[in-house]
Amino acid sequence: MMARRVFRAVLLTAFVTMVAADGGAQQKPFEPSVGQAGKDVVWVPTPEELVEKMLDMAKVTAADYVMDLGSGDGRNIIAAAKRGATAVGVEYNPDMVELSRKNAREAGVAEKAQFIQGDMYEADISKASVMALFLLPQNLEKLHDKFMALKPGTRIVLNTFAIPGWEPDETERIGGTCSSWCTSMLNIVPAPVAGAWKVTGGELTVAQDHQKLSGTMTTGGNTVPIEGRVRGEELTFKAGDTQYTGRVAGNRIEGVAMGVSAQNWSATR
Repeated sequence: MMARRVFRAVLLTAFVTMVAADGGAQQKPFEPSVGQAGKDVVWVPTPEELVEKMLDMAKVTAADYVMDLGSGDGRNIIAAAKRGATAVGVEYNPDMVELSRKNAREAGVAEKAQFIQGDMYEADISKASVMALFLLPQNLEKLHDKFMALKPGTRIVLNTFAIPGWEPDETERIGGTCSSWCTSMLNIVPAPVAGAWKVTGGELTVAQDHQKLSGTMTTGGNTVPIEGRVRGEELTFKAGDTQYTGRVAGNRIEGVAMGVSAQNWSATR
């Protein structure tokens, strides 16, 4: 009998200890720590002032669909939602996802800010008109092809690290109290224009390296080199003494050529 009492007392003590430990764990909310390990990156928060600069550079409005991959505590998404945008963050760590949802509720934007637990490389980003990101170059390189498949004109804003091989369209560094991670870069997804195009009386051959264009234009038996850029669907290049501007719509370009005089031009492929 004595042995049974002792055994029951030991069990009861162990149970009480487990309940007390569990209750203490529940009372202590999850708090992220700078540098904590994640699946693909460590967590380092973007300074709030740089978040705003990134969204300013992307010209985020209520009409936008903003996404962040590796969204951490949700600050990029919450800031975009405060501007009226529909915003979605993808984060692998479930504790960070729950923290982000809590932060969105406290900020009053839970209806606009959504957080999904998942792998950023597997995320569907096709709806995004803006990507707001703080990722390492190796992460960005893996995502490069998905970025290039986005609708022309989609804005990608980055904290400090550029997409390898893709020169930013704009770069700005903030001052003030920001001491680390203070550079915002904007990339605008270019329309794909590489290839051969038929123009009135000749041919336009374009080589494309992201937003940079080169190639040749042949008209009237005369071939001249071209050099230009494409910003979203807006294209500009110079051929000889003529400056061409145009808007790309799939396999057609229409615009204005400024030489001795202004005249409309078009190209098809």
